[in-house]
Amino acid sequence: MFNLLFLCTGNSARSILAEAILNKAGCGRLSAFSAGSAPIGKVHPIALDFLRTLDYPVVDLRSKSWDEFSGSGAQKLDLVVTVCDNAARETCPIWHGQPLQVHWSTPDPAACLGSREEQLMAFESVYKILKTKIVALTKLPLETLPPTELKKHLNEISNNCSSAT
Repeated sequence: MFNLLFLCTGNSARSILAEAILNKAGCGRLSAFSAGSAPIGKVHPIALDFLRTLDYPVVDLRSKSWDEFSGSGAQKLDLVVTVCDNAARETCPIWHGQPLQVHWSTPDPAACLGSREEQLMAFESVYKILKTKIVALTKLPLETLPPTELKKHLNEISNNCSSAT
């Protein structure tokens, strides 16, 4: 099993969407988690509503601290992906398993303060961006690529899948 951790500051929207998408798209080959450097303690309700409309399981999604994934007793990680520019600039803890780390800059749908319709559109746009990146990720031979090659491919995914298609 290849374990990924998606990081964001608040762990309420982007990283939660990414966790749900990869756990479904990974088909048991990949396992995703999410966390935040300063979690707000609850998942954004529109994130949950949006995921439900697409038949994603949401019962286990929760806002949590990255502390749950640091240290030797934590889940071994193979890859850590920051999806938030603020989290990418922070000094991360020491992760168990010495995972690769990459950054996939992604807009924050929770920052949309418009109508509910506008907020849903923001979540849909970010979902499409993340799904495009995650589907590309699932097509990589993660178990056999050397770390330098894997990092190169992950950076290409970040650069080539920056907008919803």
